Amino acid sequence: MKSEQQRTENAILSPYFARLEAKSSWRWMGRIVEATGQTVESEGPPCSVGECCEIFDTEGKLHRAEVIGFREQHVLAMPLEAPQGIRYGDTVVALETTPRIGVSEGMEGRILDALGAPLDSLPPVRASRLWPLDGTIPHPMKRVPIHEPMSTGIRALDGMLTIGRGQRIGIFGGSGVGKSTLIGMMTRNTTADLTVVGLVGERGREVREFVDDSLGPEGMRRAVVVVSSSDQSPLLRMRAALTATSIAEFYASQGKHVLLVLDSLTRYAMAAREIGLAAGEPPATKGYTPSVFTRVARLVERTGNFEQGSITAFYTVLMEGDDQQDPIVDAVRSFVDGHVVLSRSMASAGWYPPIHVLDSLSRLMPEVTSREHRMRAGAVRRLLAAHSRSEDLIRIGAYKAGADAELDQALRAMPLLREFLEQDIGERSNMEETVQRLLDMEL
Repeated sequence: MKSEQQRTENAILSPYFARLEAKSSWRWMGRIVEATGQTVESEGPPCSVGECCEIFDTEGKLHRAEVIGFREQHVLAMPLEAPQGIRYGDTVVALETTPRIGVSEGMEGRILDALGAPLDSLPPVRASRLWPLDGTIPHPMKRVPIHEPMSTGIRALDGMLTIGRGQRIGIFGGSGVGKSTLIGMMTRNTTADLTVVGLVGERGREVREFVDDSLGPEGMRRAVVVVSSSDQSPLLRMRAALTATSIAEFYASQGKHVLLVLDSLTRYAMAAREIGLAAGEPPATKGYTPSVFTRVARLVERTGNFEQGSITAFYTVLMEGDDQQDPIVDAVRSFVDGHVVLSRSMASAGWYPPIHVLDSLSRLMPEVTSREHRMRAGAVRRLLAAHSRSEDLIRIGAYKAGADAELDQALRAMPLLREFLEQDIGERSNMEETVQRLLDMEL
């Protein structure tokens, strides 16, 4: 039997010890027997994968963790933060709950970490309810068809790759081609009621720059930014994406039309790969474990058009070496309803935003545009394709005017097309203006 003094010390050490002793739940406690990297292995407690737990070291410090798997009779858990200070024999307590985030209306203008704590030196968010991070995927037959366009304020998207409200789009590009600049423009110019931005595994230096420069005061007024930096644990990096999606789900449930931007889905997949390997999963394609693709698909499927509200989602995807056949790029392309490819060669030539229209596609554009709009966009595509096919001949002066009527038309129209597709960072063009300008263009 424990002495009264020991009981008092345990109660001071943690309210969970007092709770556990009150219900005689010695079953919900375990002891650490091994730690490898960021993974902690313990004998007990009985728990399930994804359940929250806490580790108490010998100095009384609390380490929040999550169960990621099992190895024989042992529990594998990963702390949310660095595991420094955790020793053999430390206590692990199962909390009998899965991760949740506190949400409430009026979160606009806030910058939060992956756990919902403020990063903007303002008071904590007053939560009106708890929302599960894992969310709920809507039943396929309860999804509302997408028939209404959503303006992004970017002519190349609204005119040539029109997005529907509730659509999911992948933004594919290599490093340094302008993905962050593009999502900043969308966040400032969109017609959505609210924007939720998830910066997953972002470089710490660029977080402030993105908020101040890319979003600016105008964008922040109706945005919620969730941040996890690259130095944080894979669990926190994954939770940043989950937290941003959960906040978007909450606002959509209030009837809002939400724009969700996750930068980037690749870093989410990399964090999931780290956790899968730590849990003992076998590496598959390019080292990614099988569960990575399931996690990515589940995250993407949580967005869409609902009976009440909608979540239009843009996911940036890093193309390593500008390779469009990268396994994550290929998988995401199959999960989303369209993709926008950013071209390094266009960016190098000073063409911004460097959207490669011919490699990009919006699968729902026929559902949200008029026949005249689609025909005009198709004509522009044909001219861009004709110019692209003969670009090398044109550059070296080997093409002679009159040899190809369509190419001649493309050459005449290229200055107008480039003027239409290029756009300054601070320039905004609404959907009506973009479509009318496209229809009035003399090709």
